[in-house]
Amino acid sequence: MQAIITVVGQDKVGIVAGVSTKLAAMHINILDISQTIMEGSFTMMLLGGLPEDADFKAVQQALTDFGTQQDLTIRIQRQEIFDAMSSL
Repeated sequence: MQAIITVVGQDKVGIVAGVSTKLAAMHINILDISQTIMEGSFTMMLLGGLPEDADFKAVQQALTDFGTQQDLTIRIQRQEIFDAMSSL
């Protein structure tokens, strides 16, 4: 399963490292990544490959909780849903 993950928050040292470490701990492979900083705001979008047996709701909650701890907004959406919404 592939998913689009977005990360938004105030720029600070270690965001990419922290998110990458969290994803690796959940066996989520980063397939593609893009990030930018605009006037002190950090934004990142990545394509992640989740294990076939991943519990999507559990992954979603874990990333939301991690984001809250790091003062970031982290959202995840299945790629097929993202693609369908983007084509409207």
